[in-house]
Amino acid sequence: MWDMRRKWFFIAPIALAAMVAIAFFGGWIVEQLWNWLLPSLFGWRLITFWEALGLLVLCRILFGRTGHMGSRSGMRRRIEERVEQRMADRWDRMTPEERERFRQGVRSRYDACPPAGDRKDNEGATL
Repeated sequence: MWDMRRKWFFIAPIALAAMVAIAFFGGWIVEQLWNWLLPSLFGWRLITFWEALGLLVLCRILFGRTGHMGSRSGMRRRIEERVEQRMADRWDRMTPEERERFRQGVRSRYDACPPAGDRKDNEGATL
């Protein structure tokens, strides 16, 4: 137990310092890119490091992942995996006739072209 506490005693400050360094580096990158591109392209003013850091945080809040397990993207991924698994299970339980009937139903709804045997070229000949 003491080993674990000692380990965290050394890891926690390093992790905190790394997060601060990454935030400052990200703010610096945003500031440099903004001040290099946007004033010359759109005539916008230069920004300070702190404005760039605020912009980085705002973009992270609006567009980025929050890092929580319950984030929307993680939830969406789990739902998609569950749907795919259910479809695979249903497909495995289908007979070959049911599978072909399913394929025909999908083709009739979503395929703009008729089945391969029914297609004709521009002169009316069957392909």
